[in-house]
Amino acid sequence: MKKVVVGLSGGVDSSVSAYLLKEQGYEVIGLFMKNWHDDSVTISDECPWLDDSNDAMMVAEKLGIPFQTVDLSEEYKERIVDYMFNEYEKGRTPNPDVLCNREIKFDVFLKIALSLGADYVATGHYCRKATIEKDGETYYQLLAGKDKNKDQSYFLCQLTQEQLSKTLFPIGELEKAEVRKIAAEQELVTAGKKDSQGLCFIGKVRLPDFLQQKLKPKEGVIVEVPANTEIFSEETERAFDSKIEELEHLSKKYKYHQTDGKVVGQHQGAHYFTKGQRKGLAVGGTPEPLFVIDTDVEENVIYTGQGKDHPGIYRKALFINPEEVHWIRRDLAIKADEELKVLARIRYRQPLQEATLYQTENGMYVVFEEEQASITEGQFVAWYNQEEELLGSGVIS
Repeated sequence: MKKVVVGLSGGVDSSVSAYLLKEQGYEVIGLFMKNWHDDSVTISDECPWLDDSNDAMMVAEKLGIPFQTVDLSEEYKERIVDYMFNEYEKGRTPNPDVLCNREIKFDVFLKIALSLGADYVATGHYCRKATIEKDGETYYQLLAGKDKNKDQSYFLCQLTQEQLSKTLFPIGELEKAEVRKIAAEQELVTAGKKDSQGLCFIGKVRLPDFLQQKLKPKEGVIVEVPANTEIFSEETERAFDSKIEELEHLSKKYKYHQTDGKVVGQHQGAHYFTKGQRKGLAVGGTPEPLFVIDTDVEENVIYTGQGKDHPGIYRKALFINPEEVHWIRRDLAIKADEELKVLARIRYRQPLQEATLYQTENGMYVVFEEEQASITEGQFVAWYNQEEELLGSGVIS
């Protein structure tokens, strides 16, 4: 009998995953990961880990499976929290959920599971896994979940073949409504529980409060850049000497100066803001709402533009540094001077966009058919083929 360790989070998805695996004849062990101690930054009553741990324990009891809690808060602090502070300090916006899967669930947690003699770990992610044989080798495919509304493959875009080989996704073929129905039929305590929001394993967090533990408030100015500023009307029909020159041009960020606009407000720290952000600026009196179009953490300035169609929000291409290009399907990785048509997304739940990957000696360019809003440094771009298989990903630089 194969042994599976399920990451029981105290939510309905992992509860049903454990139930399904038991039904399929696996020997199932439930493990709850405690990853966070500091309650001072969580919004009270939102996802306190103690309640989740109790719910996970009650589910394990109901299913008649062994259960224990593992404290991974030290690793979590080192690999996720410190990384987040560093990224925000640099003016980048990290994605803790992608990192949490790569660094904690499918690394630290996976190793613990294997040390307990497990053959696999399982999670309640809405995605699917398949296997193909090619040139005498086995490759594991990461496929989108059946429930298009809930597909979480994006969050797993940094996994490796080795990690996938040891992972099961029991609810990937189900719709959310079916998962809740199974939980209710089995009288699991989590059947009607709301989906947790906010940071992976921390719960709902006031991000500025969270960041203020390390990044001190620092007053700066908010500058509004008009849509008709010269910076946006640079020659669009220009000729390029090479493909690389064109790619560099397409992926280049606008470089703003305070003289490009007028000061419209004050803020408490540029590193608390991210591109595309609309809330929290506390600037009124503009015909259309202001959106953050860029942050300058060196000068501590936030640049904004009016309305969601402001040209400063849009870009057609992005760049990934060579060391941050990651292929799940290593056999499909393109080499320097090769290109590949894909479907890509730059954030969770974004509909897939047509794009082309261009690999160069210096890194990879992702060029979209249509301009994309708020391409944000530090976030992940993930690319798929037409068959809903996630092939690879990279950190937007």
